[in-house]
Amino acid sequence: MHVHSALGPGLLESAYETCLCRALSKAGVRFERQVAEPVIYDGLRLDCGFRADLVVESRVIVEIKSVDRLLAIHDAQLLTYLKLAGISLGLLINFNVAHLRDGIRRRVLTP
Repeated sequence: MHVHSALGPGLLESAYETCLCRALSKAGVRFERQVAEPVIYDGLRLDCGFRADLVVESRVIVEIKSVDRLLAIHDAQLLTYLKLAGISLGLLINFNVAHLRDGIRRRVLTP
């Protein structure tokens, strides 16, 4: 919330990601940035997977967006990331909104 309050909407996703990482570091929260995950297909591990914007405390994937509105495809993307990474909780955060509370979606991957 502090990042959005300080910067407002309209910047690139990479700017929000960088500032969010700074805020998490200052708060002492463990995270990894741009985490590469492979895809397992046909029994093979293929390094053509995805990069999670942030993985927080090895338990939450945070996918950062800066779009006019979140679409169903953004939710599907996050759920696919959760499945491939073996993580059950994700946050989809759209910084391109007037109030950040309107841009946050929590998703849980159910078995």
